[in-house]
Amino acid sequence: MAPASADIECCSPKTRGPSAAVRRWRFDPVEWELGRADPATPRWIVIQTRSRQEKAVADLLGAHGIAVFLPLVRKVRYYGHRRRAVDLPLFPSYLFLWGPVEATHPAVASRRAVGAVHTPDQALLDRELFNLRLALDGQADLDPYPFLERGRGVRVTAGPFRGVEGVVDERRAPDRLVLRILTLGRATALEIDPSILEPLD
Repeated sequence: MAPASADIECCSPKTRGPSAAVRRWRFDPVEWELGRADPATPRWIVIQTRSRQEKAVADLLGAHGIAVFLPLVRKVRYYGHRRRAVDLPLFPSYLFLWGPVEATHPAVASRRAVGAVHTPDQALLDRELFNLRLALDGQADLDPYPFLERGRGVRVTAGPFRGVEGVVDERRAPDRLVLRILTLGRATALEIDPSILEPLD
């Protein structure tokens, strides 16, 4: 089942306050099925950007009042002898837009974006992004993880990540909750106590 609602914003581990592009959204599979042929129907659209242009594209779309979700993670980088914390895209060269097809036009026209990635399974992407957002809201320390074709589906039952759904590789890393984005063929993971995981039906 798709989440009832969630905030969409340029998500940063430093600030969780609303951006200019924040809006409430709800994905309705029935409504999508009835109106998916209409380019004006709101949908999740994955925007592929040029290298290191994710934040610029997110800001550009936000200035046009378009809702975007750019998952960011805080990492430490060293510049000479200086140590600096920076917010980096969790999935380099990608961000997620919620709106009609025409909402992609400002990004493409700016030449900072390459184009859009086809996302036929809207309900699945909706659930995946919702779980990712819950993890970020819980201040998860996310790291890239090899994409799992198979794994045991689980849900977190307690703690700051309660409600997050993902998969675990019981043989290799039972203490890592893997969040997948099937459209991109990519995944990220966080450390978790296996005792607070319950299997999904």
